[in-house]
Amino acid sequence: MKPRDVQDLRDERDALTSENASLRGQLEQALAENERLRRALDEARRDGKRQAAPFSRNTPKANPKPPGRKAGARYGPRAGRRVPARVDEQIRVPMPRTCGHCGGAVGRTDTRPQFQEDLVRRMIVRRFDVEVGRCEGCGRHVQGRHPLQTSDALGAAHVQLGPEAIALAAQLTKELGLSHADVAEVLRQGYGLEASRSGICRAVLRLGEKAAPTYDRLVQAARTSLIAWVDETGWRVAGRLHWLWVVVTTQVTVFAIQAGRGFTEAAAILGPDYDGFLHHDGWRPYYGFPHAWHQTCLAHLLRRCRELIEVASPGAARFPRAVAALLKQGLALRDRFQGGAVSPHGLAVATGRLEAAMDRLLARAVRTPANRRLAKHLDHERAALFSFLHCPGLDATNNVAERALRPAVCARKTWGGNRTAPGARAQQILASVLRTCRQQQKDPMPRLVALQRTPGAPCLDLVPPAHAP
Repeated sequence: MKPRDVQDLRDERDALTSENASLRGQLEQALAENERLRRALDEARRDGKRQAAPFSRNTPKANPKPPGRKAGARYGPRAGRRVPARVDEQIRVPMPRTCGHCGGAVGRTDTRPQFQEDLVRRMIVRRFDVEVGRCEGCGRHVQGRHPLQTSDALGAAHVQLGPEAIALAAQLTKELGLSHADVAEVLRQGYGLEASRSGICRAVLRLGEKAAPTYDRLVQAARTSLIAWVDETGWRVAGRLHWLWVVVTTQVTVFAIQAGRGFTEAAAILGPDYDGFLHHDGWRPYYGFPHAWHQTCLAHLLRRCRELIEVASPGAARFPRAVAALLKQGLALRDRFQGGAVSPHGLAVATGRLEAAMDRLLARAVRTPANRRLAKHLDHERAALFSFLHCPGLDATNNVAERALRPAVCARKTWGGNRTAPGARAQQILASVLRTCRQQQKDPMPRLVALQRTPGAPCLDLVPPAHAP
């Protein structure tokens, strides 16, 4: 073998040895990173199962502040219950003749009021003596009806639940998330009213059908709203997976329980030609509305960046950290404009620079799969990232729709969903009516009571004037 060949073999051996050492170092780093990610994943899984104390800290403070309000002057502004507008019962409380401490005589100096607001455990039973007869002309059955009646049923169905009880049951089950059995227990213990859970369920279903025309008008109002927040979450109907959709506008809230999670279901509420400002969480089917102006939820993106930073290596964390910094700059720019520190022209210039910085960031090559997925998602969401800066006054998040879904999510933990399709229909109708009442600061109780006592199915005064019948 020639000396030149020997030297070439030695050089090749040295190169392979160096490459082997480099690969060993990379393998050790990868194993260490894998172990760190495994521990982080295990910790995240354990945290997800701690439902008993979701707000607990892993490391409590060594010297926490005492709970409750501050003592003395640091208490802050003091407040109490407001004086009731009416008094149903007035009771005179005489002063004792002798002092309870020393037994001395006591002289009267003043009279001061004290108010007590309480519930009276009382059930009212009404008996309607309904006169019945037949028309002498056509021979049909004719009977009277009192304004307090909610039904013309006689015979086997002549004992009924009153409208106030049914309205309360609807609020307890559809708004507060109680099961029908729990509602029956509340009526029994609180008011002495015996009712079966099946009877309450059927009464709530009838109330849902009475409110159906109002629901249809609310859907029409949502379709013509200038701004809409939309979101969806999982739901169960007869044990099968469905989706609970919500659309919130400035005036109304509409829920819909549907079998799918695509554009068809979203268009069933808003209509396929919706052309307003649409706030959402970036779910791709929402972009099926070609005429709408989109604003993706920055809170979702910031949360995603934060989760990536927690589990990524220092090098891989640079990309999500840069994305989060640009998004936070957009929020800070919005706050400065609302505070009057930035003019409209300055807002437009700063927005353009912010968008250019985001374009440059997305044009960079990223290596890790997680960062590539985030970059691909941001590239798709690029036009909807800073709509709230182009149109001041828009929200930068989808928090409005998420808050509307929160009571339903809590109810889902209690009873999972609906057992039948009619129950799902009543759920979406009554939840929409009750949420819209709260949104418009109107008391739902008298409206639901009046709805039951009115023959037919009239529309409630929740519908905007442009869509009122």
